[in-house]
Amino acid sequence: MKKMKTKAFVLAIAIVLFAQSAADACTGIMLKTKDGKYVHGRTLEFGVEVSTSLVAVPRNYEFIGKTSNGDGMKYKAKYAMTGLITFTDVNIADGMNSAGLSCGAFYFPTFAGYTPLTKENQNKALSPLDFTNWILARFATVDEVRKAIENEEVVIVPTVLDGWGDTPPPFHYVVYDKSGKSLVIEPLKGKLVVYDDPIGVFTNSPSFDWHMINLRNYTYLKSENAGSMTINGVTFKQLGQGSGMYGIPGDFTPPSRFVRATAFVVTALPPETSFEATMDVFHVLNNFDIPKGFSREVVDGEIFADYTQVTLARDPNTLKFYYKTYDDQRIKEFDLKTFDANSKKILIYNTSSDQTVISVNNKLKPVK
Repeated sequence: MKKMKTKAFVLAIAIVLFAQSAADACTGIMLKTKDGKYVHGRTLEFGVEVSTSLVAVPRNYEFIGKTSNGDGMKYKAKYAMTGLITFTDVNIADGMNSAGLSCGAFYFPTFAGYTPLTKENQNKALSPLDFTNWILARFATVDEVRKAIENEEVVIVPTVLDGWGDTPPPFHYVVYDKSGKSLVIEPLKGKLVVYDDPIGVFTNSPSFDWHMINLRNYTYLKSENAGSMTINGVTFKQLGQGSGMYGIPGDFTPPSRFVRATAFVVTALPPETSFEATMDVFHVLNNFDIPKGFSREVVDGEIFADYTQVTLARDPNTLKFYYKTYDDQRIKEFDLKTFDANSKKILIYNTSSDQTVISVNNKLKPVK
């Protein structure tokens, strides 16, 4: 028991440290098919191993928001939903509902400013992770979410959550609907600020408007290779493919990942089907995969390496939710349509699994 408590303490300390430094490497993107369908996905990184589970939640399930002073908003799920939870609380950190609306929480360190809890706002108060749940449970479109935020129907209050250390975890949020509309919601100085996200790309700090302005520094990038150059009769040709993207930032800071993700999204060739687009989401996000050791923090001599623990994709057209983990690169699928939306129970499945390798020893045949 003492060993478990010590491990939990170290985990909490590490999460607090990473919240201020490296545990903010999540990257989100959206892709479009030739016939105008949209799919999206993201990576999930932490510097310590965080338990994640896939859940399916029926409609009419009753939730109670958590605050530092007892119960917050009480609400009932209008839609069935699926997605990933962290630790044991049924708060979907990233998921999709039966109307095709998706929402994800991303770390927002040093910028998140939640609304102070008061007696007057407690009945509409939610914790930082309750907020994602509430969006998935209650809304079908980005426009509905925007209206609710603008009408101040909800506040996010600073709340300490199990597993997330001794301070409220800092989050901001991205929302996608089936039509391809995307919305960013950020808690800034006690207010929820809403931005349209026409590109569908999302990372971490600083605020979304800063990232959009920063894209202006990279307007020279292009998908076509640069041309040759002649000096004093000598012709210099590019060394290889990709010269049009020369100078694109390659590090894993949020600003650099935002630029790089935008470049991948705007240059992606539209596939025929949403399934093909979903596989393309994984291919793009592979470029943001962080192996253990590349990004790290040292706490009392112990290395905490930030790494990509989960990569996921959502297809609102088929209501299929896909994911793969660091320890098992096989893609898993959950079809929300197979879930009984009128069930009274929440279903859960831990994402932990071991990698298997498919042998082709018996597949090789003699050359004819």
